Amino acid sequence: MIDLKKDIKYIKGVGPNRATLLNKLGIYTLKDLITYFPREYEDRGNSKNISEIEDGQEALICAYPVGRMNEIKIRGNLTLCKLVVRDETATCQITWYNQPYLKNVFKQNIRYKFYGKVSKKYGKIEMQSPVYEEEQSNKNTGKIIPIYPLTYNLSQNVIRKIIENGLNEVSGKLEETLPKYILDEYKLYDYNTAIKEIHFPNSFANFNLAKKRLVFEELFSMQLALLSLKNKYEVKKTGIEFSKDVKMSEIIDTLPFKLTKAQLRVLEEIDKDMEDSKPMNRLLQGDVGSGKTVVALIAAYKAVKSGYQATIMAPTAILASQHLETFNDILKDSGIRCELLISGISKKKKENILSRLENGEIDILIGTHAILEENVKFNKLGLVVTDEQHRFGVRQRSAIALKGKNPDVLVMTATPIPRTLALILYGDLDISIIDELPPNRKKIETYAVTKGMEQRVNNFISKNIEEGRQCYVVCPLVEENDEIDAKSVMEIYENYKNNVFSNYRVEYLHGKMKSKEKEEIMENFKNGNIDILVSTTVIEVGVNVPNSNIMVIENAERFGLAQLHQLRGRVGRRRISIILYFEISW
Repeated sequence: MIDLKKDIKYIKGVGPNRATLLNKLGIYTLKDLITYFPREYEDRGNSKNISEIEDGQEALICAYPVGRMNEIKIRGNLTLCKLVVRDETATCQITWYNQPYLKNVFKQNIRYKFYGKVSKKYGKIEMQSPVYEEEQSNKNTGKIIPIYPLTYNLSQNVIRKIIENGLNEVSGKLEETLPKYILDEYKLYDYNTAIKEIHFPNSFANFNLAKKRLVFEELFSMQLALLSLKNKYEVKKTGIEFSKDVKMSEIIDTLPFKLTKAQLRVLEEIDKDMEDSKPMNRLLQGDVGSGKTVVALIAAYKAVKSGYQATIMAPTAILASQHLETFNDILKDSGIRCELLISGISKKKKENILSRLENGEIDILIGTHAILEENVKFNKLGLVVTDEQHRFGVRQRSAIALKGKNPDVLVMTATPIPRTLALILYGDLDISIIDELPPNRKKIETYAVTKGMEQRVNNFISKNIEEGRQCYVVCPLVEENDEIDAKSVMEIYENYKNNVFSNYRVEYLHGKMKSKEKEEIMENFKNGNIDILVSTTVIEVGVNVPNSNIMVIENAERFGLAQLHQLRGRVGRRRISIILYFEISW
């Protein structure tokens, strides 16, 4: 059996000094070495005629030297060595810097291979500092060469040789980690072949097969670990069986709107979970505006009417306040008592809330991270809901669940997650998807523009504000930064307020402001006292402003797709326009 824990310094070609360099790369053992994969590959296998190579291309040529190498001293210690080589089609001038010893390397009657980047100017073909060797040698050319992440004083040639020595030690001796039937079913390489071909592939087809095997194993192992956690959770814990006599239809029938088929399907899944003895652990994914909040409300109704308490945790005080407003509006005639717990409330009010919560006088507690505090104690917690779950970690999710005795857990997200990826990332959760928008949710029209259309965009904003609408403007930076070429909140705010939109009410919002100040601005925007709000992504998770129907995103190329998706949910329910300014051309 091969010892994969063998210290790296005992591998052929390493020793104490190189071991120190390898340690900087995280390589301490033989196993670390053989699993230190290349970051890219160079195809040095197929040579081209000099006349065929193109400007900027990295290519392999086979050619004879023409005459002697010319050494030119430019200044100080800087020396240029120039060599003209030829094949049957053309000539190429090759340049090396500060390598005068090369004068005695090349002989005119021997054919050499050169691999490097080609430059073609005014009909002249040049190559600078190429890899070279005699034609019959295949040490550094004539094959696919792996390129590894490096550290100072460690060259590609050295690390390639060390990894080759490591692979020779383990050749054919690595233990297979996947069953044969899986290898056969998915047509996967065995582990020994995969490790060899990922480092030194004989072809790119072999490399792709090796990569497929290693990626499959990584995802397969992760999925097994998550399923193991899920099984452990399900087997060891006995949850709450909520009353079958409490029907979700009781509250659904009182709603001032009709639920979509997708919402009803998801509620059926949640209802089944809640009536089961296993604790519910479910992820609810749905687009912004698809109606996740009302689904959580109906689940909370069932929990409360079954004799338990429920809690809804939101990432911001504004969003928590909005949820409270929604819950109170819909549940006002049901006798259910809702309360808000956020960090900004007075000490006296907080003490009152905590006392009533522990005594069972509060049925649904809605709040922010403040719910996680140790002094927050429930009387009989049965349902935990976390909104915008990507803003909470697993520990936070677990911490709130521990405030009850194996309560049901529902986590919600608007970030679009393909089902396969969701199964991988959230393997410890069951998944429900609301894949249908309510009938009143208008289509969002998205426009990608450059600054050349700025005047047209500004006219469009003015037209909508004159009609009584409001506008968000999102920037990637708070203030100007010399090192980052991107628009900032303060720059846009000053320009809008003093020049472009001086006749409108313009305000700004960013994460560096105090919580109270941010909440006041968002409240003013919600109440229609601000026409244009210039902000960072601090509004990504925030209050819905139905009257806002335009969002302008500056430097859209600096935002991720998930962020852009979240941001567009902040505009209202009328006809909506999202304008993405790009500073790059396409």
